Amino acid sequence: MSTSDLYGDLRPRAFAIAYQMLGSVSEAEDVVQEAFLRLHQTQQGGETIVSPRAYIATLVTRLAIDQLRSARARRERYVGEWLPEPLATDPSPGEHAETADSLSLAVLVLLESLSPRQRAAFLLREVFEYPYPQVAEIVGTDVDSTRHLVARARKHLQERRPRYYASRRQRQQLARRFFAAVEQGDLRALEELLAQDVAMHGDGGGKVPALGRPVNGRRRVARVLAAVAPMLARAGGVRFHVTEVNGQPGALVFDTRDLLVGVMGLDIADGQVQTIHSVVNPDKLQHFDRVGDLSALVRAGRRAGDG
Repeated sequence: MSTSDLYGDLRPRAFAIAYQMLGSVSEAEDVVQEAFLRLHQTQQGGETIVSPRAYIATLVTRLAIDQLRSARARRERYVGEWLPEPLATDPSPGEHAETADSLSLAVLVLLESLSPRQRAAFLLREVFEYPYPQVAEIVGTDVDSTRHLVARARKHLQERRPRYYASRRQRQQLARRFFAAVEQGDLRALEELLAQDVAMHGDGGGKVPALGRPVNGRRRVARVLAAVAPMLARAGGVRFHVTEVNGQPGALVFDTRDLLVGVMGLDIADGQVQTIHSVVNPDKLQHFDRVGDLSALVRAGRRAGDG
């Protein structure tokens, strides 16, 4: 099979591994491209690769581990709270079907608390279901050590992992009500939809106005959300396109020119919104088609409010 054929066949799994390792679309794409380049060079050199699938999975994982180690130093200097780059996933995900829950922004944030090797071992075993001997070979350790890595990661995540008790349809219906309430600035409706201990996280990367730190509690989060719509309405308003974000309910936020200015993801359980992740850093939206200027909208809204 040619490299181009292999690319089409193996890329979805390779990208899924790289993205869930790194939480970055652009970095994941770079890792996947590098892995396939090395595959091509190895084949051109006359070396026989018995299992291209295993070869690519190994390369992608090891490259991602190296990338993650260097990325963490940059994230320590990040302005504000760091969140993963969001993915808009199809309502009936194809290549993401096997990993819909693990793709959620909340889970990706939790994965950040694991060491790079621990994260790799957990994802390969628990999400992608590789056998322990293969995981051990990929991450460069023995089977017993790999079992310990996975067990510690599993315990850590189970203690903090979001709960998805509602059906997909129930979550989608609640998400539509939630974003309608945000658009209308309906404080009472928002309070009814939010969990008592709801947390809201924002990532502007210092590029656009965003939450400097998480906002916690139903009343405080509802007030923040209810204030957004009137302020942006003065600048012409925004439109929420409800869809799936990283396998969970969310919305793409567009300005009046249909330029993307933000992505919001929700974690819903027990009939209420438990966590909100809002990514407005334009650098993290570049993999979408057209990105707008949220800063200009906010400035215009504030000027109109002062006038």
